[in-house]
Amino acid sequence: MPTLVSVPALAKEEDSFLAGVPDEYRHYFNGRPPVPFAKRHWEFAGEPASIPLARAFLDTCAATRDSEFRYVFALLGTELATNAIRHSRSGEDGQTFVLKVTRGPNGLTLACRDNGRPTSSPSGEDGPLSAGPLAGDRLTAENGRGLALVDSFATAWGDNGHPSIRKVWFHLAYDLTGSSWPAA
Repeated sequence: MPTLVSVPALAKEEDSFLAGVPDEYRHYFNGRPPVPFAKRHWEFAGEPASIPLARAFLDTCAATRDSEFRYVFALLGTELATNAIRHSRSGEDGQTFVLKVTRGPNGLTLACRDNGRPTSSPSGEDGPLSAGPLAGDRLTAENGRGLALVDSFATAWGDNGHPSIRKVWFHLAYDLTGSSWPAA
C-alpha cells in the first residue's frame, strides 16, 4: 500500500474554519481515508477563508490514493473553488459554492457549482469557459493560470456553459501517467 501524505491538519488557531461544520461531518475534513463513498459534497461560504477547508475536503476525498494524486486533485479542485469565489456571484456577500466529488472505478470527478456570472461582470463572460495553453508568460503569471492547470493536468474537464448557475468539472484518473503532470 502506498504511503499516504496528507495536507497539514488544521491548526488550533484555524479551528474556526470548522466552526460551522457539525461534529458528524468533521470526518469530511480530517485528511484520513474516508469511509467508502460514491459521492460526497459540501457547500462552502463564498469567501477566501473557505479555501483551506475546501483543500482539506478535497484531500480527504482523495485520501486513499498516493500523495502525488492527492496533491494534483487538491490543487485542481482548489483552483476551481478559487475561481468560484473570484469570478462568480459566489464571491459576493452571503453567497456559497458547492464541491461535489464522485468516486469512479478509474478516478475521481470533481464538480464545482457556483452562482454564476457576477452582477458586475463584463459582458461576454457568459459563454463556455476556455483555457489557453499553459506556456510562456502564463507559467509565471500571478493569476489566470487556474483553468490552464486544469486543462493541462486533468484527464478531462468541462463546464455546463450556463451563466446563472455554472458547474465546472474535471476528472482525474488514478493513473497519472497519461497526464502532463509527471512532466511538469
